[in-house]
Amino acid sequence: MSTSVSLMRHCQRILDNQYCRMKANATVQRIQNLPPCKRYSIWLGLFLAAQGLIFGLLYLFFGWVVVIGFLASILAGLATGLGALPALWLKEISNTLFNGLLGAAAGVMLAATAFSLLVPGLHYGNALWAGKGVYIVSMGMMLGAFFLHYSDKQLPHVHFDALSEENLNSLKKVWLFIIAITIHNFPEGMSVGVSFGSGDLKNGFVLASAIGLQNIPEGLAVALPLVGLGYNKWKAVGIATLTGLVEPLGGLLGVTMVSVFEPVLPIAMGFAAGA
Repeated sequence: MSTSVSLMRHCQRILDNQYCRMKANATVQRIQNLPPCKRYSIWLGLFLAAQGLIFGLLYLFFGWVVVIGFLASILAGLATGLGALPALWLKEISNTLFNGLLGAAAGVMLAATAFSLLVPGLHYGNALWAGKGVYIVSMGMMLGAFFLHYSDKQLPHVHFDALSEENLNSLKKVWLFIIAITIHNFPEGMSVGVSFGSGDLKNGFVLASAIGLQNIPEGLAVALPLVGLGYNKWKAVGIATLTGLVEPLGGLLGVTMVSVFEPVLPIAMGFAAGA
């Protein structure tokens, strides 16, 4: 635990230093001194140019499947921000309603995992290794479960049920909960990428939609406690959105891995389902 905390603090210091260096950059300062409309237009243009470069390189080296899988994982991650939007006008939500939203999202996710990861994984496993698909996918599931369990133990965080009304105002606990959401978003993004990497776009879209639906109540769960702690509402929505943007990293890893190394596909599908 102490090692993980030290590592996170070290990463935070690096990010802070880079942010300060960026703010001190003469070009950045000139842009920031421009009128708001022109300033935002420049930043938007730079952002779109960067996205064009990223997607162009992905298409050039890996093809359309990787581009679509990466884009789908981005959209699924952005659903977290969509779910956080009600925090702009809500201060709290009833436990009954919130639990219902989480339950519905979990049901959709469970069905999508079974029919978009496990069933295709068994099919591809049997095609590559006749009669051994179930063992290959099961091994992948165990690896995925171990990965998530190990991350759960090593990275400092708390789960939603620890955020009772008595300790909801604890800044540390709220941020540890945000870390927990972020941890679980990485394998979700990976599952989207793996599903698209199989070449079955229909399964990929189904799984991406299911994960997007699941992310909506998660976004609200992140934003509302931050608003309750006095954070600016838009900043709380932004933080919630960032927790979901871990998913594209997992999505890119998953889709490129199975696109380049096809024999990994059934193992990767099992891994994504287990995680």
